[in-house]
This record gives sequence, structure tokens and C-alpha cells, in this order.
Amino acid sequence: MELKVVGRPLGRIEGPEKVGGKTLYAADVQLPGLVWGKCLRSPIPHGKILRVDASKAKKLKGVLAVLTGEDLPPVRVGLRLQDMPLLARGKVRFAGDKVAAVVAEELDTAEEALSLIQIDYEDLPSVSDPMKAMEPGAPIIHEELASYKELPHPPVEKPNVFSSQKWSSGDLNKGFAEADLILEHTFRTHLAHQGYIEPHACVVAVDSGDHVQVWASCKAPFRVKELLAEQLGLPKEHIRVNVITVGGDFGGKGSLMDVPLCYFLAKAVGRPVKMVMSYAEELMAGDPRHPSVVRLKTGVERDGRLIAREADIVFNSGAYAAFKPAEVVNLGGASYATGVYRIPNFTIHAYGVYTNSVPCGYMRAPGQPQVIFAVESHMDLIAKELKIDPLELRLKNLFSDGELLPSKRPLERVRCREVLEAAAKKAGWGRPKPGKNVGHGIAVSFRHVGGSGETNLEMSVTPAGKIHILSTVPDTGTGTHTLLRQIAAEVLTIPPEDIGVAIGDTETFEADAAPGGSKITFMSGRAVLATAEEMREKMKVVAARLMGCNPDQVKLEKGCFFGPRGEKNKVSFAAVAREVAHSGNGLHIRKTYRPKGRSGVAGFFAQVAEVEVDQETGILKVRRIVTAHDVGTIINPLTHQGQIEGGVIQAFGYATMEEVGIEDGKVVTLNLGDYRIPCTQDLPLLDTVLVEDAAGPGPFAAKQIGENSIVATAAAIANALHDAVGVRIFDLPLTAEKIYFALRSSKSAA
Repeated sequence: MELKVVGRPLGRIEGPEKVGGKTLYAADVQLPGLVWGKCLRSPIPHGKILRVDASKAKKLKGVLAVLTGEDLPPVRVGLRLQDMPLLARGKVRFAGDKVAAVVAEELDTAEEALSLIQIDYEDLPSVSDPMKAMEPGAPIIHEELASYKELPHPPVEKPNVFSSQKWSSGDLNKGFAEADLILEHTFRTHLAHQGYIEPHACVVAVDSGDHVQVWASCKAPFRVKELLAEQLGLPKEHIRVNVITVGGDFGGKGSLMDVPLCYFLAKAVGRPVKMVMSYAEELMAGDPRHPSVVRLKTGVERDGRLIAREADIVFNSGAYAAFKPAEVVNLGGASYATGVYRIPNFTIHAYGVYTNSVPCGYMRAPGQPQVIFAVESHMDLIAKELKIDPLELRLKNLFSDGELLPSKRPLERVRCREVLEAAAKKAGWGRPKPGKNVGHGIAVSFRHVGGSGETNLEMSVTPAGKIHILSTVPDTGTGTHTLLRQIAAEVLTIPPEDIGVAIGDTETFEADAAPGGSKITFMSGRAVLATAEEMREKMKVVAARLMGCNPDQVKLEKGCFFGPRGEKNKVSFAAVAREVAHSGNGLHIRKTYRPKGRSGVAGFFAQVAEVEVDQETGILKVRRIVTAHDVGTIINPLTHQGQIEGGVIQAFGYATMEEVGIEDGKVVTLNLGDYRIPCTQDLPLLDTVLVEDAAGPGPFAAKQIGENSIVATAAAIANALHDAVGVRIFDLPLTAEKIYFALRSSKSAA
């Protein structure tokens, strides 16, 4: 089948409004009587609240209300585990915990009022290291953990552990007993923010009948509605969440954040309230990527065959677990601890642990970049010990079609070897190094397309022959609505410009899936494909009536319906649309798509990094990254390549420079200048290799791409660093300071 619109590099449907400044974000929402809400946050990581004196703040002109935890119902909220109070009650658990909230006529007044609130604390012992938090005698962060709603069971008999996962296969002890060599290493990753430019923001309005309207920088409007109803005890039919443009997500815009508190503030003053987090608040109290500690112990034969692996993975959740929607309230990335390798005997343990630090949530490929940094660094260490080329070691152990993952799901159409070899070939693997202190590193992984819940869609045709798609899936910047337009245009054979995408709200459908897990092209794409196919078939019936033939004799091509006599017997798409309109009923089709299960077809990817190191300063320069991807049919090459490049750049920043810095339990990188994300002058040369295999689970056999390129890059850079100057850094990011001291240490040892 020759595709006409799918596969074309079309511009973004929302592009003109965004660059023209017409796009509305949550912070732009204006309502009559709108006032501002701001929060006072704890300055200490752990402590009892002894006294709150808000008398001076309440007297400030323009202040409408000041609330503390004692003024609110004892409600805890969370996407799954409900462990986060609206405002701290009795104690604070991290430096940034919300303690009091002010509503004022103006933002400046609200911020001034915060400075007038006096709070007395009694410091409590705190713990920021998740390993220490699990030790006997560690400070208990949540004394009432056993009573929390949606706590995964059974509880774990370790301090501050709220979640435990385990995957295993074979006989681990037997595997280690048969091994010729056993290697064990521990790796650490750091706290990293998603770096979206739009901070969390929300507007909440409550009328006299307790009907609630919400505008929020959140990609999951139906989840917001459901959780507000469930956790605040509101009638579901009283809540409307207005779907609005999300200014960047990368996994971090799926939580409730300030919305529940904003509801109580709006109720308290009887006016709509707006809350917008500053970037200082984002960095101290957003929902960043989890730090982790990953211990890997692997048994291997002399020829390089892996036969046993034990993995212990500890995710530092920070002070709360409220930002994680998964049933086990942990990160599925832990299940990738066996990598892309056939290891007959393994056990993986993963723990979610409370500490007195920033509460963590989801960021692209949750948990996987942390684990794959460890897995692929560990593979290079094994290769070095065995004196085997790192690429050869990987190729020797790859899993193949039909093998089971730790989750017990079978794999189909495994394209790992092809991707690895393509990346290595493009990078010139094995050739002489292009200079002194230059090294190459390789890393590989894969991702399954997600797919849970349901997605809904409505499609209608106008008398002029234009198609309208109605969806409630927000575009978080990935180009989702452009892809939906292309899929519909391909089926209906009309120009993409004749298809518009409108956005509804939580009154439009009963439910809908939120973007995340690289699933929206799969789910919403499948929905629009099925709806467009039904639209085509129903319009064929009308066309057949106009042409005096049977519907099964009608074909739709190039925007015309052709009868059995071809060009002599045709009618335009617009003419059929007019006839539909004249019938009086119009044509509106609603479809719901629910995936039957997760496809066994995964997307594989590999990165090769080339780096250069200044031995005098430790400065690491990433010269080039080759990124190779196993792809299906590409719906839009522009947005597809944008996802690849954006992911690599984020991963490059994660590997080399980005870090939420904490000293004495407090975040010290409180702006993007201090946090430092990559800019144009930092970027290496990027080469992309696409290994095509039209066998994906998405529409027209598409495969996911959104999270793929962020996973393996850090490991590839770490491995290249070792290849360049012989030092191994076991903890991210790979800063010049760490490299400098590692180089000095290695010289001293020599």
C-alpha cells in the first residue's frame, strides 16, 4: 500500500498559534474576580511544627485568606498512594513542604504576606540517602504509613520502604555456582528535573453550588477529575476540567500538584484562584526524576556468556510517593535490569524509599535511564575483565524472538542485533581512534509501547467536505494532533488542511487516556484510524446512492468516490458531504479504543558516543553521538526526528551537567541558570540511523519513539569516557570535578 499523507514531513497543526502568541496556557487564564494563591514552604528538611502565627499576614491590605493545615480537612492526596497532605499537619518532611497558603488580590501582595507568617519548628533528624533510610534506627518519615490508602501490600519490613517489587527466573544460586567469574558493581544516579519551560500552574473556580472548574498545566484532565472527586469527596458530575495546552511535560505534568489546595482556597474566598509555581518552587518541590542506587552482581563464563544476575535497585522517592500512578507505586524501569540479554538465572529486587528530600515522580521512561546506565556500564566492565570487545560481548548475549522478559511477556520481531550493528557501523566502531584521549562507548536497550485505559474520539464531516476531529488528549508538545490529522487524511484521501482538530473537556467523554509511556500515537492513532475507516464506509453508502451502484463497488481515492465505471462515474468527497448534510442527520461518529494487551513488538535502540577528555582539567567534551532506532512506519518524519533529537539532548544533559543540587537537605540550584540544561553550543554532532521494520502495534504499523533516545545515552557516554582515559565513574552526572579526581587517583595508584 502506497501511503500519500502518512510519512510526509508536515508542519505542526498548532504551530502558527504558538509562535504567534495566541496559544492559551494555564497561567494565561483570566476570569472575573480572579485572585492569587501562594504557598509558604518549609525551610528545613524534617521537623515538628510548633507554632504558626499568621496574624500579621492576615492584616496586610489585599490579603483575603491565610490557611494552614489545621484549617483544612485531614485529607491526603496522591495519584495512587495517598500520602501527601494538602498543607503540612504537625510536621514537615522536606525543605519545600507546603506549610501555609495565602490568597490575595495581587501576586506581589500574596508573596509579601508569606514573609509575614511566623512558624516555629523543632528540628528532627533527617535522612537524604535512601540506603541509610532503610537501615534500622533511621528517622521514620511517615509514622502513619500503614494507614495510608492504596499502600501496596504486603508492607516491607524495612524502615521508610513503601513499595517492593521482585522479578526472577531460573536458579540464581546454581547460576553463580556455575560461573567462571562473578563481578559486582554499584552505581548511583542523581536528582534531575524535567526542564520544561512552563512551570506548574492552575486556576480553580467554585460556584455557590460547589460546582468546580479547573484549568491546569496537567496532561491528565480525566485523572484530575476522578481524583478530586474521590479524594476530596466531591460529586464527579460537579467537576469540569478544561483541557488546555501543556507547555512541556517529559513525564512531569501528570500530577495534581496544587489543584486540590487551590480548590480549598477558592472555596475559602468565594472567588477563582490562580496558582503558578516559580522555577525555584519547581526545583525544590516539583516531581523530578528519582535518584537511584543500583547494585548488579553478574556471573559469566570465560567465553562471555552471561548465566546469572542479581540486581538490587533502590529508588529515592523523596518525602512523598504521591506523584506515582503505578499500582505498585514504583518505577517499572527496574524490570530492565537484565538489559537486552539472555540471562537464564536472575533475581531483581526494586524498592521505593522515603527520604527527606524533593518528592519524585515520573520523567521520560521512568526508572529506565537510571537502570540502563548501570546495566550498560556493568557490561563494559565485564568486557574489560574478560578482555572481550564490548560490542562482541553484547552481540554474544542478545535475546531473540519468543524469549520472555522479566515481566513474563514474550518478545516478537527482536531487532536488537540489527540496531547495534547499524549504530556501530555508522560510528566506525573498531577503527583507530581519531586522537589522543578520545574514546568510544556503546549502549543499547528497548522499550515496549504502553497502552492502558481507553481513548475516545469523535469525527464529523461538514457540508463543505471538511473533517472535524474532537479529542480530549492535550498536546504536550509532541505533535499528537498533527499525527491524528495525517492518519485521518490518509484514510479519507483528502488534504490534511481539510481536517481540523478541536479539543473538548471532561464533559465531552466519560474518560480518556493521558499522554505518557509513548502510547498516544498508538491509542489515539488507532482510535482515529478506526473512526476514519467507519466515516469512509458510511460515506461510500451515500456515494453509491448518488451514483446508482452498490457500496461495495465504490472506491475512495484522491478525494473522490469512484463507481464501477471509474472516471465516468465519480463524485467528489465534498459533494457526498453535502448530500449527507441535506439528509438532515449529518454524520458524527464516536469511537472508543481500548488496547487488548501490550504488544510483543518492542522498539530497540542503541547509542554510540565519541568523547574527548582534557586530562589536566577533567573537562569532558562529547564530540558525537550516533543514535540508531528500530522503527516502524513513520507517521511524520519531522516530529519523529524531533523526538529522537530531543531525547538525546535531554539524556546528554542528564549524563554530563544537569543536577538538582542539595546541601544540608536543601535544594541550592533554584533557577535554570544554576541547574544548567544544555544549550546549542554544548551539543555534539548527532547522527541518526533508522532501521526500518513496518511491524509496529500503532496505526499503519508505527512504533513508539518518544522515550527511546533518552535511555541509553548516559551509559554510552560513561563507557566512552572510560575508553578515552581509563577511568570509570560510577555515579552521574559525569562532571569535570569527578573526572579530574578520578584521573588523579588512577595516576596515584599507578
